[in-house]
Amino acid sequence: MNTRHLISPSPRGSLWHWPALLPALLLALIALALPRMGWAQSDWTSLQDGSIVLFRHANAPGFSDPSGFTLNNCSTQRNLDATGRDQARRIGEQFRSRRIPVREVLSSQWCRTRETAQLAFPGLVRDAAPFNSFFETSERQAAQTAAALDILKQWQGPGVLVVVTHQVNITALTGISPASGQGVIVKPGQSGLAVLGRVQP
Repeated sequence: MNTRHLISPSPRGSLWHWPALLPALLLALIALALPRMGWAQSDWTSLQDGSIVLFRHANAPGFSDPSGFTLNNCSTQRNLDATGRDQARRIGEQFRSRRIPVREVLSSQWCRTRETAQLAFPGLVRDAAPFNSFFETSERQAAQTAAALDILKQWQGPGVLVVVTHQVNITALTGISPASGQGVIVKPGQSGLAVLGRVQP
């Protein structure tokens, strides 16, 4: 039997075509990248007594802050939109519906972090400057991260400590880049912070 007509060496007769494979390859790459991009599935069972949750503030459209912004004037900053405010409320609802005891809530002094914290956990929030953003002042990163780590290492419970801060701070502390409104569950250890899981509204 002449097999030349059964398997064609030309691209047109080939079983696999690269253009047809590209969508599948792209989907596979995206699936592998999702955990690294901060979109992992929630793991509320990792929240135990004495745990800490580092939340990135809820959705605030834009990038960085306007030039010349001031901490005490929210109109000069990038702030939560309606989606972000809804996210923040749902964060609190998730804790309450699961009866997770939140003992203390620390917030960066930025308006979007304060609002996230206050909408989620009204009456429990206090400022903690070591969790302020250093996005545009990277020279402060080492000192601020060390100060933040000192605060976190002192936490032993009872209950859960919630910190509402910024992506750059969480990445410096854990190596994880969370999405807006996402929390990274950590527990202090001998060599820093052990990451136990992630939660999101």
